[in-house]
Amino acid sequence: MHLDLAVSPIMYAKKPRRSPLRLRFLTIALAISPRRNILRNLHHLFSYNSLRSESRKEVYSMLPAVQPQPEITTLEQYENFPENRRLEVFEGVVYDMASPSQEHQTILTELLVSLRNYIRDKGGNCFVFPAPFDVKLNDNPLTIVQPDLMIICDKDKLDGKRCNGAPDFIIEIVSPSNPSDDYIRKLYYYKNAGVREYWIVDPRRKMVTVNYFEGNMLNIQYSFDATIKVNIYKDLFMNFSDITKLLDI
Repeated sequence: MHLDLAVSPIMYAKKPRRSPLRLRFLTIALAISPRRNILRNLHHLFSYNSLRSESRKEVYSMLPAVQPQPEITTLEQYENFPENRRLEVFEGVVYDMASPSQEHQTILTELLVSLRNYIRDKGGNCFVFPAPFDVKLNDNPLTIVQPDLMIICDKDKLDGKRCNGAPDFIIEIVSPSNPSDDYIRKLYYYKNAGVREYWIVDPRRKMVTVNYFEGNMLNIQYSFDATIKVNIYKDLFMNFSDITKLLDI
């Protein structure tokens, strides 16, 4: 096993003086040990006491300032925020959301109508909700999201104000100002919360990324001219070429 020991300035500055015998032992060991990098770093560490006190002062002056910790928001505090403020909470930390664009809303409307019509025609019992609608993924620390579009099949998760627990299906439409929010952060939270399927619709890249967690299918990408299957249903397909025509892209 190769291990390269990283030594911080603080570790250097605080180490006591080592005896010449120990330094001699490390020097010899460097030549015969298969873990030479470890021993070499230890040798530097033990011999660093020769630095002058002025150098130590410079080391301490390089320390970064302690950053203030963000305030942790509770559910009670969240419910007291103004209703017209769009925000999400991840592990108690509040993040404001940007207003959606015309392109965003056009895609959202078309997908919403397709999902609603399918469930209605099949006589299904699932609910389709667009944003803004709260989904509480965790109580402590508080995590509340507002997915762009969701399907919820367990009516016991609905309390009249929000969905308590993971929806079955979520679609997020990527905001150009913060794509990592959908591709990284929400992917992590949705997977761990128990969402069955999660789509990321990216108008800028003209791509749809399908994550079917229940079937262990991750990061399956389709272009905007594709017809894509909703995996939680046997015969539901979304034709993105029709949406592309509406967007004129």
